[in-house]
Amino acid sequence: MASGEGFLTDEQREMLKIASLNVDNLSSPPKSLSSSPKSPSMLLSEHHIKAPTAGKATNAGMAVRHVRRSHSGKLVRVKKDGGGGKGTWGKLLDTEGESHIDRNDPNYDSGEEPYQLVGATISDPLDEYKKAVVSIIEEYFSTGDVEVAASDLRELGSSQYHPYFIKRLVSIAMDRHDKEKEMASVLLSGLYAVVISPSQIRDGFVILLESADDLAVDILDAVDILALFVARAVVDDILPPAFLTRAKKTLPESSKGFQVLQTAEKSYLSAPHHAELVERRWGGSTHITVEEVKKKIADLLREYVENGDAFEACRCIRELGVSFFHHEVVKRALILGMEIQSAEPHILKLLKEASEEGLISSSQMMKGFARLTESLDDLALDIPSAKSLFQSLVPKAIAEGWLDASFLKSSTEDGQVLAEGKKLGQYKEEVVTIIHEYFLSDDIPELIRSLEDLGMPEFNPVFLKKLITLAMDRKNREKEMASVLLSALHIEIFSTEDIVTGFVMLLESAEDTALDILDASNELALFLARAVIDDVLVPLNLEEISSKLPPNCSGSETLHMARSLIAARHAGERILRCWGGGTGWAVEDAKDKIQKLLEEYESGGVVSEACQCIRDLGMPFFNHEVVKKSLVMAMEKKNDRMLDLLEECFNEGLITINQMTKGFTRIKDGLDDLALDIPNAEEKFSFYLDYASKKGWLQASFGSSVAAAT
Repeated sequence: MASGEGFLTDEQREMLKIASLNVDNLSSPPKSLSSSPKSPSMLLSEHHIKAPTAGKATNAGMAVRHVRRSHSGKLVRVKKDGGGGKGTWGKLLDTEGESHIDRNDPNYDSGEEPYQLVGATISDPLDEYKKAVVSIIEEYFSTGDVEVAASDLRELGSSQYHPYFIKRLVSIAMDRHDKEKEMASVLLSGLYAVVISPSQIRDGFVILLESADDLAVDILDAVDILALFVARAVVDDILPPAFLTRAKKTLPESSKGFQVLQTAEKSYLSAPHHAELVERRWGGSTHITVEEVKKKIADLLREYVENGDAFEACRCIRELGVSFFHHEVVKRALILGMEIQSAEPHILKLLKEASEEGLISSSQMMKGFARLTESLDDLALDIPSAKSLFQSLVPKAIAEGWLDASFLKSSTEDGQVLAEGKKLGQYKEEVVTIIHEYFLSDDIPELIRSLEDLGMPEFNPVFLKKLITLAMDRKNREKEMASVLLSALHIEIFSTEDIVTGFVMLLESAEDTALDILDASNELALFLARAVIDDVLVPLNLEEISSKLPPNCSGSETLHMARSLIAARHAGERILRCWGGGTGWAVEDAKDKIQKLLEEYESGGVVSEACQCIRDLGMPFFNHEVVKKSLVMAMEKKNDRMLDLLEECFNEGLITINQMTKGFTRIKDGLDDLALDIPNAEEKFSFYLDYASKKGWLQASFGSSVAAAT
């Protein structure tokens, strides 16, 4: 081997060249020898060792890399690969020893530090979404606020994952009480077509059915509960009935999901009156009723008076979970203290401790005292000394610091308002009695006569507010009756302005109403939406109502909710049936019955029988539809016999002048459309109008308005 350079890589050769130069500089020869520059190859050739005189073996031809010049200037042989020796530099490429970096070295460079690759966890967007929706669901179960839950879900984004929200919501509710199950169903209806699309609702339930086997491991009656959720979704019109048939085709017959669909179909959706049964299976309400809360409050207060354990009483109040209703605790506690005067010290002690613990807020405490102030006159009938006892309680409460001193000022101002509004107060008392009688009798004409006898049309908005407020605290039957009455009043004696003003008053006091009625916001939104569906209000009136509300009014959220309900798919039918149909049916059903009875009469029926059928409908507020359809049929059939029916109905008082006018008005407004099918519709209408005017069927103002229009 002539040269060791053949064993080196290019990088090693470069390092060898640098090292050779360094060696030469360290052992510098006399200046005369280094006066001219030399190439590296020349330097290497000069270092061939001559044969010694002592006769030892020659080293001629040995590669330079096996010799080094020591610091003394002598040439010495070094270990192979430059492995060191006394006075040598060590290996040129020393890779066996561990390098050491001194951070205290002035030339320390952090870039020379060894580095490690740190593994980072890649987050799954779906996992993040699932975690986020759990907090939304838990918060909803605590507050029951559908609007807030919808807003939170909308802000979360990731709408492509909404089917997993359905799964998580239902699966969490399945392992909770009936209250949460009902709340979950209500939330699904509220989100339907507003936040979550119908297809995503279907996909969510498919995922639930596919995971039914896993759910059954943790929840014993998972099949029955999930079947009820599916049935409820069908009843609430968020799943089509055909969903069950389609979903069955995608599931194995041995799966729990298939059993769920069979149970839903056979046990729930095929039963008589299944809709009502399914809706009431979990109590039919997302909250316990106001009466139940009041009863629990009364029971815990009486138990406290007996045992005097304030700590236990506070615990019971806290467990009620109705912090917004604590004013009722205050009011009932004060009344109990008046009824049992020996218990007064205990009552004051409880209220003081509840206030100091922050259990009952200052606003709730003042609200409780204010409510008792308003009912002192009635209370004095049972407790003659009620006013004097109350007047002695207020200073004690203020002195002990658990009633704000501003209560005295506000109660004085309220007294002045009550004195100035004596007339209004008397009106309210009268209409409350009238409304209660209506809820018992369901007699709309009698109620209208009672209002006319009062002779205070300027207070019509107050009546509307009182009607809906009382209905909201009652069952679905009374809510339906209130909506039906509102339609009748709008036609008979209430103007649209009265209706608008009444709803503005309701929305302005929505926050106070919610203190007494747990689900007031949702109920009021339904009343607003129902008014639009029943043509009592038009959508534009909602904008008018919104413009009249004060800034930051909580009623604005209720108004927004009403708009969402109206904009939802199949809104008309769903809203008409929101309270189970109550005293009437859906408008389409009524129209169909009217059409049939008129066709039967037109084909040779008896007038008296037709009148009886109209009477049996039990919808006097909707008789304008009878008038309209009768006139249209008379135009189409060219048979004026329908006028005989209208005359008989008017003479019997079955159809009022207001209803008759309303029917003619609807025909007048739709004449352009009628003319497409009935060319001489306008001519016919003019004839009928003259006939009705001569018979006295119409209000005088209607005839003049038509004349002015023509």
